[in-house]
Parts: sequence; C-alpha cells; structure tokens
Amino acid sequence: MKFEKFHLSESLLTNLHNNGFFRTTDIQYKAIPSILKGEDVLAIAQTGTGKTAAFAIPVIDMIHANKASKRSLGVKCLVMVPTRELAEQIGIVFNQLAKHTKVKAHAVFGGVEKDPQIKKLQEGLDIIIATPGRIFDLVRSKYLSLEDVEILILDEADRMLELGFLGDVKAIKRMITRRHQTLFFSATINPEIKKLAYSQVKSNAIRIQISPEDPVSKNITHHVVFVEMDDKRAFLAEYIRANPEGKMIVFVRTRVRAERIAESMAKLEIKALTIHGEKDQQNRSEVMEKFRKGECPILIATDVSARGIDIPDVTHVVNFDLPEKAENYVHRIGRTGRGFNKGLALSFCSSDEKILLEEIEALLGKRIETLRVSKADYEFIKEAAEPVNLNLSISELIEQEEARKRSSKRRRKQF
Repeated sequence: MKFEKFHLSESLLTNLHNNGFFRTTDIQYKAIPSILKGEDVLAIAQTGTGKTAAFAIPVIDMIHANKASKRSLGVKCLVMVPTRELAEQIGIVFNQLAKHTKVKAHAVFGGVEKDPQIKKLQEGLDIIIATPGRIFDLVRSKYLSLEDVEILILDEADRMLELGFLGDVKAIKRMITRRHQTLFFSATINPEIKKLAYSQVKSNAIRIQISPEDPVSKNITHHVVFVEMDDKRAFLAEYIRANPEGKMIVFVRTRVRAERIAESMAKLEIKALTIHGEKDQQNRSEVMEKFRKGECPILIATDVSARGIDIPDVTHVVNFDLPEKAENYVHRIGRTGRGFNKGLALSFCSSDEKILLEEIEALLGKRIETLRVSKADYEFIKEAAEPVNLNLSISELIEQEEARKRSSKRRRKQF
C-alpha cells in the first residue's frame, strides 16, 4: 500500500519518497492507522521490517497537524530505548522524516556531553528519543519536563519491561501527568512480558503481531555449524576469506573476547573493528560510522549492538558465541536481511553451547539447518589459521597459500 492512502501531510510524504519509502511494510500498514486514531498499540514484528518508521510516521504527522508554527510548546512524544546506539539511530530516522515539517526531534543519551542536548531542549523540541538514565538526569536538573507528553513509545519493549528497566519505565510513566497514548514495539516478547505490557496501557490496546510463528525474517538464511571453542577463530577467518565482498557483524559474549578475536584476526591480516560497553560513547559512535561507511567491513560486537541498529547493507552475521538469552539470537541475526535485502547468518556452536542452541530452537519452534563440514575440511580450516611456519622456503609458502586458496574456493558453496 502507498503512504498517500493515509492522507499524510505533503511535507512528510515528500520526506518519505526522498528517503526511499514508497510502499508500506506489513507492520507499517497495520500499525499506522491505529496510531493515527490515538489507540494504544502493542506491536510485535520481525527485525528489519520497518518498525521504527511504523511509529515515527504517524507521530510526526499528528504533531505536525496540531502545530500552528515551528515553535515547540513542550515535549509531546517521548521514545524510550535501552541503548545509546538505538537512541542515536532512531533520532536519525525521526529527523530524516521530519525535515521541512513543523516537528523537531532529538536523541538524548548518556556517555556524551550534556550541554549540546540541553541547548536543543532549550531551543524547543516536540519529540525526544532517550535512554532512561539521561531522562532522569535532565528531569532532575530541570532541563526536561514531561508534563506535556501525549505519546509514550517503548522501542525494544521486551528489553524495556525486563527487571533492569521496569522500575525506570514505571517512574517515568508517573512523571507523565497527562492522559497519553502508549506504544510498545518489539521483535520478540514472551507471555510474561506481554501481560506486563498490557498492564501499562488502556484495556482496549490494539495488539498487532506479524508472522508470529517465525520471529526470523524470511529474508534471512541462517545455519549452525558445530565448531569446538578453540577452533572458532580459524573458522571465522575462513568465513571472512570465503566472503571477501561481505559486510559482516560478528557477535561475541564478552568485551574481552571481542578485543582478543580482533587481535587474532589482525595476525591473519584481517582488519576488524570492535564495539562494546567498555568503549566510551564517542569511540562507539566513531566505530559505527566507519562500519556504516564501509571503511572496515568487519565489526566484532557484544550484544550492545544486537538490538535495533539499522545498517541496511550488512550481508552477513556470525554468532561467534551463541547468545545466553535465546531472544537475542533473533535480534542479532536481524542485523542482516533488513527491509527488502537478503542476508546470511551463521552460528558457531561448541559442545558446551548445545543447550543454548536447544533454547534458541525452542523459541523459533523449529531446528536450525546444520552446515556440515567434513573432517578433512575441518582440519584444513584449523591448519590454515595457524601461524606461518618461517622454516618453509618461499616456494613452499607460495605453494601452501595456493593450496589454501584452491580448497577455499571448493568450500565457498558450503560457506
């Protein structure tokens, strides 16, 4: 369906077309009318299906229609998110779609200087996209008031309603004194979280669920390969070499592992960026910008980047470590195959991780297809990643490398 059918403002329609939005995705088609009617919505849809635009488009249109001028008379919409990266990403989408309208939006989050954010608030904003910590900070210092908020949005709602954030969500809802519209958007949500979500909205909330039987987008082809923990670095190096044109995110369990794996890849002449919670926000933003621009096509990340980051041209996702929470599998592999693009995801599963694989498959309701590797190929991949034997002659080194390349070409259909 075309966006014109929603009778949106001309400025917004122009922005949609200029940013490549011509027809609605399923979640946009189903969610936008309910939001425009002022209804509370709980929307569950696969990653990469356009959830951000599904709430950004109607919110911008409603605020634009109700303003007589560009002057802002208080924050009308608050979007709460669990991570700084997601706040920044959603802020970009809002500003792209609000260009030349009467609506002003800005993302505020921790880890960076407050002064530029405070200046934006003082100039007047209609929409803020924020992490809970920075909201509390700005409210306490009286730079932000929530008394005019009419729309509250929780993106990655399952994460926002977990114990770590639930207290923050309830506290912020108490600060919103007006009767307000509440929107929950997520890719995954379990029955307990769903029940909790309904307790936070009006009883007549609209529930929208797209393809609930399979939380993984049909655009993503995903496999698992059984690899022992000590051999995973060799398999990662081989997978990167077998896909030289790929743009790849590699997910690991800890910050330390991210850095060590990057160092291991560097020894094999494979450059990789890293992003995790120990890096300061400026460094994390710089890393994401380099990856977006393709200056380095390999990004090694912890789950700080598993949710909500929209980089449309990611071709591959690798679960170097299986996630300890099954839901994160869906969020991780959802970094590829976004919009109308196709994507590939591969998970390395060691003997110790088989129980995690079972939990993921239980969530998906089906088995993940296994990528078979013969014993001969397994041993070859291990040997190919071992340090160069400096005792070999130049001709022997060349012959060894040529043999590796021939074998790699034979296996590319597998990988």
